[in-house]
Formats: sequence, C-alpha cells, structure tokens
Amino acid sequence: MSKQTRRNFIKTAAVAGSVIAGLPQKAKAAPKNILSDDRMGVLVDTTVCVGCRKCEWACKTAHNMPTPPLETYDNRDVMKKMRRPDHTSLTVVNEYEFDDYPKFPIDVKVQCMHCDHPACVSACIVGAFSKEENGSVIWDTNKCIGCRYCMVACPFQIPAFEYHKAIQPEIKKCDFCFGRTSKGKLPACVEICPMEALTYGRRKDLIDIARRKIELYPDRYINHIYGETEVGGTAWLYLASRKFEDLQFPKLGNSPAPGVTEAIQHGIFAYFLPPIALYALLGGVMWINKNRKKSEEGEE
Repeated sequence: MSKQTRRNFIKTAAVAGSVIAGLPQKAKAAPKNILSDDRMGVLVDTTVCVGCRKCEWACKTAHNMPTPPLETYDNRDVMKKMRRPDHTSLTVVNEYEFDDYPKFPIDVKVQCMHCDHPACVSACIVGAFSKEENGSVIWDTNKCIGCRYCMVACPFQIPAFEYHKAIQPEIKKCDFCFGRTSKGKLPACVEICPMEALTYGRRKDLIDIARRKIELYPDRYINHIYGETEVGGTAWLYLASRKFEDLQFPKLGNSPAPGVTEAIQHGIFAYFLPPIALYALLGGVMWINKNRKKSEEGEE
C-alpha cells in the first residue's frame, strides 16, 4: 500500500468531515469485519499442554523477531511469574499450580483471541484493523497512526505498543500467522506443538470436537468452552479442567465488546459532531504529530 502524504491525508480528512457531517447519524466509519461460516480457529486443550514453550519460539521465528535458541526455552524459571504478550513476544505460556494437584500444573498459552466482533476493529479510528474471512484479525501498519485505542478497547488486553521506539513505533499482536494461513499453512505455534494441544480447523468443527471431548471425559474437563460465546465468540477456543477464572481468563459476558465502546461513543457524540468527523480530525492531528517527529529526526 502506498504511503499517504501529509497534504493528501489532510485533504481526505477534511473531505470526510465535511461530507459525513451531512449524512444520517447512522453513517459511520465501517472497518472491514467479515464473519464467514468457514472461518478458522484454534482449539487449545490445556489438559494436554506441557508448557514446553516451543510455540513461543516458533511464533518469533515465523515473524522474524529476535529469539534465543530453541533449547533455551526449556528453562522454566521464566514461568515463575505471569506474563502478557508484548512487543517482544506475541504469545506466551503461563503456568498455574494448585494445592490440590501440586504435581500437575496447568499451562495456558496466551495470545490475541481473534474475536468474531473485534473491539479493536470497532475502536480503530482510521480503519487500520480488519476481521478477515479466515478468522484473523489483522491491521495495516501504513494506516495505523499509533493512537492505541485498540489497546484500550481489547477485553483481553492483548495489543502491545513499541514504547521504546522514538520513530514510528507500531502496534504488535498475534496476527494468526495470516501470511502462512492465507497460503494454506498451519499457524507456526500449531505446527510445532509436540503434544497436539493446539488444533487448527474450522471454528464450528472445533466446537463440535470440544463438546465431544467434554461428553466423553466429563471428569477431565469442566463443561465450558471458553471463547464459544464470550464477547460474541472468538477464533481461539479453550478447554480446561478447572474454572477459567482460576486460570486468569477474564470473566466476560456474551455480548460483543464493540457494543460497549460504540454505545459510549454514540452517547458522547449524540449532540455534537458525528463520530467520524471527529475521528478524521483526531486522526489528522495524530498523523501529523507522528510524521513531524520523523521529519525532525531526519533533519538532525
């Protein structure tokens, strides 16, 4: 995608603001959000995961991120504290120990859940985020202005920001290996998992598999597929032997998260500017500031 010039961006924002101001109130930014019946997902069986963290290494390798050798991931000291995905690791594995089963800790892989109704897509003021037909939630770095609204909107607190970069910091999160899956390959984490704790397939098939497992092994699993209905459903689905709250999964309702943010936006702007007009203005200001820093660095 070609990069926008400052003049073109301001021109676009001005046109958008003036034109949209005259449209009915229901008209607003419409970022891409596709929900295909054949969208893909991953079923995570936490009763099978052994916490080898090979998925962390495979993810970094697939995304050309710096990583120590694979054998260093055998060190489990890193699992003594809870971690979140960040700009250095798009997925992490945390381990939970319980007094009633001290010899059998539960390991949980954490990454973007790729929501069916992504709050990040709804919150993005420049339409950089999109829900793709194969289930992935991805973003266009050329459109992203670094406003970080996606970080605030995400109910799973996943998108990370490169705060350490002075020039053109970017949002970072799992992209569901979109570059691989769009070519028919498996996500890197699924491909490397030695325990087959991760199953990639059509989301509706994965739900059938999960229900069958629960039915066959009621003593092994609680009767809950996390992600089947939370925030309207997610591409990543989880099975566990304990309540998900015990594994630090957020307790969320079934309503899509964008409904909350959009309700707030519409309430605030009901008697003022249409949201997209303000979005265009805010987007223009942030875009200019972002590129002004780059110009100043280039002049030094």
